Amino acid sequence: MELYSESLSGLKASVDKFDASQTGGMRRYGTVLESGDGIVTIDGLLDCKYGELLEFENGVNGIAFNMEEQAVGAVLLNGTSAIREGSRVLGTDRVVEVPVGLALLGRTVDPLGRPLDAKGTIHTDKFRPIEYEASRIIDRDAVNEPLQTGLMAIDSMVPIGKGQRELIIGDRQTGKSAIAVDTILNQKDKDVLCIYVAIGQKASSIARIINTLEKAGALEYTTIVAATASDSAPMQYIAPYAGCAMAEEFMYQGRDVLVVYDDLSKHAVAYRAMSLLLKRPPGREAYPGDVFYLHSRLLERAAKLSQAKGGGSMTALPIVETQSGDISSYIATNVISITDGQLFLESELFYAGIRPAVNVGFSVSRVGGSAQSKAMRKVAGQLRLDLSQYREMAVFAQFSSELDKATQTLLAQGERLTEMLKQPQYAPMAMEEQVVLLYVVTHRLLLNMPLQKIAAFKAGFIEYMHTHYADMMRGIARTGRLDDDDARCIEAAARDFLADFLPEEAKEAQA
Repeated sequence: MELYSESLSGLKASVDKFDASQTGGMRRYGTVLESGDGIVTIDGLLDCKYGELLEFENGVNGIAFNMEEQAVGAVLLNGTSAIREGSRVLGTDRVVEVPVGLALLGRTVDPLGRPLDAKGTIHTDKFRPIEYEASRIIDRDAVNEPLQTGLMAIDSMVPIGKGQRELIIGDRQTGKSAIAVDTILNQKDKDVLCIYVAIGQKASSIARIINTLEKAGALEYTTIVAATASDSAPMQYIAPYAGCAMAEEFMYQGRDVLVVYDDLSKHAVAYRAMSLLLKRPPGREAYPGDVFYLHSRLLERAAKLSQAKGGGSMTALPIVETQSGDISSYIATNVISITDGQLFLESELFYAGIRPAVNVGFSVSRVGGSAQSKAMRKVAGQLRLDLSQYREMAVFAQFSSELDKATQTLLAQGERLTEMLKQPQYAPMAMEEQVVLLYVVTHRLLLNMPLQKIAAFKAGFIEYMHTHYADMMRGIARTGRLDDDDARCIEAAARDFLADFLPEEAKEAQA
């Protein structure tokens, strides 16, 4: 209760500070007519506005949702069992606000900004409303700066830019959250702040992610907004908007920020539960008619601002869970139509050991090569086509015992590309390392290497390049370019390294 009283003052919702100038100097009181399942019907607040923060007795807060002719329907954020018929309600004339600013970095908070990590009070005097109008088109700039995930399969074929909205979609346990966490880990020393919003997840899963970020030194530039599965539906509902408000503060200060919404499927389910209890008419799959607006007004707030507005950016990575790979479900198709592309993770690839399990055919980035460095664009130009041809040919090759030389080469190259793109969890790679490895494999220098040795080659060759060609690696990282001299150096280095790494295969190749 003490913590909640702190949050009330943080939300600027104290009765003593209520500004009654717009109500003729009279406080706006109402009375609870009905209460149950966290939903209340209120009489006497006829000038209440949608989304307004309401104060009940015993420090309980709610949000006005239904504007009916003779009553107001509201959802309770806390203390659902403490409100009875006849309780008094105060309209605050404010929407829900959350604390924002640098003080939240490294902290784990609930959707109201209250600390959950036992690290003490959050000291900040800045607050933002959780609902805010998206930036105008004229205030935005083109998405043309890469946001590296550290995952070779994504940065090379489905690049993400700062200010983009890229959906991560797939069945449960296919590595969706792992990709998001890898992306956060890869922002270390890149001046990108991160917000991770966990919606409806188990507390143990959230604790595991926090522990991973802390061990990697990523928690210091990350804020965790946690609405666990045991929290009420209204708390899960406001969680992504609260995380977005925290990110907006940094964006409007000219900073780059990454927001992960994990996941919007559970967010929609929470909103459906609230809407049905409020007796709103159900639509497809029992979701209310405005479920599209639920996510569009959230994701449209992600943007790359123009230099006149500070040049900040907010990149959104929403996550949606599918059932049996069905991307045509209601929520999935809604979010796909809102975002700027999607990463589709396939169960079959995941169980075959191809991780990250990105399906190249269904995955797309509508920003494309404009969000890639020139070096990456140069080495990854044919990668998607080569992989698609390999997977198509591999299906037919199962039915044929005799294959011509060109087909055998195509299959061998595809196998090595697939093996090269495999990456362990929580081990993001720098852009220059990805460029070097992709150059070697796309120029078919590994055709004679056994597949089981590719992983050892990757680790050894990267260490070799950092040791013997450190200046060139730093140059690629700094400029984002790969000139002809660099390409010749990489090819010569690869041949020298392979001569020691696979002496027998190297001799066969030379013969």
